[in-house]
Amino acid sequence: MQIEDFTVQETARLDKLVAETVATISRSQAKGAIEAGQITVDGQVARPKDKPAVGAQIHIELPDPQPIDLTPENIPLDIVYEDDDVIVVNKPQGMVVHPAPGHPNHTLVNALLYHSPLSSINGTLRPGIVHRIDKDTSGLLMVAKNDHAHQSLSAQLQAKTNLREYVAIVHGNFKEEEGVIRAPLGRSPKDRKKQAVVADGRPAVTHFRVLERYGAYTLIACRLETGRTHQIRVHMAYINHPVAGDPLYGPKKTLKGEGQFLHARELGFVQPTTGEQLDFTAPVPAHFKAVVQKLRREAGLPVDKAI
Repeated sequence: MQIEDFTVQETARLDKLVAETVATISRSQAKGAIEAGQITVDGQVARPKDKPAVGAQIHIELPDPQPIDLTPENIPLDIVYEDDDVIVVNKPQGMVVHPAPGHPNHTLVNALLYHSPLSSINGTLRPGIVHRIDKDTSGLLMVAKNDHAHQSLSAQLQAKTNLREYVAIVHGNFKEEEGVIRAPLGRSPKDRKKQAVVADGRPAVTHFRVLERYGAYTLIACRLETGRTHQIRVHMAYINHPVAGDPLYGPKKTLKGEGQFLHARELGFVQPTTGEQLDFTAPVPAHFKAVVQKLRREAGLPVDKAI
């Protein structure tokens, strides 16, 4: 049983208050729990849309979550490369990488387990997963098929010897052609579902360079030196160039799509057994390419040039 109590500091919808105050509860989960009578206000049942007064006491009693049954699923995969140690997969936008509360199945891990055995280092919910990308970010991921490969790939991430380069459409026009963002990241003190630049955060470094300029938007490449949660999205918003389409860190007026225009385009690492350097590139998805072509057309640039 999860039990939480807090005092309302600022008037807002009850489901919003709970989601912003308790890190483990999403807004949709809060709404369901309120409707089930598991969240009360001053000892009384309430509705998700109710707005408790400042000083009201919120009491939460949630049953323990049911264990997630990690089942292999026959979901098509875009496999870019595979050997006895490693799988490189091009993840589509909208697919969650591994099961979690709210996403118990239909994830990349479910699909991978149907295809191949995976390493056990990350436990039962994240087998084989060495690094992640967000649900609505597309592109390349390296996955370990055994523990030896997992240890090698993780060590390369720690040593910053691998290549992870993204391409993104961001708001605004840069004065510079390239730059480096060095700003520590941690949980936002204002919204617990967000990351933010905070003084006591973990070191985070993003290198960027301009690829094309469209006036109100810019196409950039970002190379990760570290791999913090939402790193590129937070860093770009921090320098006032949020990723277009980003529902969490960007403005409401933005390019239409199914999430942020961010794609993991290049991935490079040393093969764990042979020591061979492997490098891969995945083209941007069709919807990303179509938006770039539209922006090029409007800016008077060649439309069909490779991205």
